[in-house]
Amino acid sequence: QVQLVESGGGLVQAGGSLRLSCAASGSISSTNVMGWSRQAPGKQREFVARIYQGGRTDYVDSVKGRFTISRDNAENTVFLQMNSLKPEDTDVYYCDALISGVPYWGQGTQVTVSS
Repeated sequence: QVQLVESGGGLVQAGGSLRLSCAASGSISSTNVMGWSRQAPGKQREFVARIYQGGRTDYVDSVKGRFTISRDNAENTVFLQMNSLKPEDTDVYYCDALISGVPYWGQGTQVTVSS
């Protein structure tokens, strides 16, 4: 089985930065897409960013210009550099990946932005 493990969450003041990491391990032959979503209690999960194997990226409008997604294909790892954080960015952030055509999700890492 494939496992995704997120790290890098924490508490930061508004305007600060955090860098999230997600490493995929297990039986992996091809990682097509890796990305991030976020969800607050009682709210619908929201797409944040994704990166394709060739390097193309997509972002939700609310984070464009502030967040940057990148990946290390050799290590099956995806990163999310979050700058200029706002209180509304407070959520549990989940790593997700499409690996050999099969979707996987991590357990999440908490990001809290204080005002």
